Amino acid sequence: MMRLKGFLKLGIILILLSGCGAFVRPEIPTGGLNSNVADEAPAYSSDGRYLAFASDRNNHRDIFLYDLQQRQLIALPNLNRRDSAQDQPALSADGRYLAYVSTERGKTDILVYDRVTARSQLLTGNVRGTVRQPTISGDGRFVAFQTTQLGQWNIAIIERDL
Repeated sequence: MMRLKGFLKLGIILILLSGCGAFVRPEIPTGGLNSNVADEAPAYSSDGRYLAFASDRNNHRDIFLYDLQQRQLIALPNLNRRDSAQDQPALSADGRYLAYVSTERGKTDILVYDRVTARSQLLTGNVRGTVRQPTISGDGRFVAFQTTQLGQWNIAIIERDL
């Protein structure tokens, strides 16, 4: 009986491992999503329609938004700037708000871009130190990120007026 239990456990482990996607091939889409340069930091909207990412495809670090239903890039007017780098995007649930890191003020800052108004809001103007890895709540109201303002990496949360 003990030997049978051991084999059953082993069988369950093997079934679980085979169900972990070890044999699944990832899809690498074309049609605007991938390029011949580094395309990185993918972030889904929680409704699954949009995928934001950072890329060097214009010989500059910019953020792009891909509509997975339409299979095309979506314009983001006034977001990417030639005098700075934009990186580490995060999307609200419906893809309206996009939190990201920018170096437009000569240091890293967290901004939120509104696709309806085509404007960005600076959130970390008074934060000293480095900031990185923003994430945004589903409704776009809260943005959390890492900051070194207190001398070590800490998590900060900002509530936005909507």
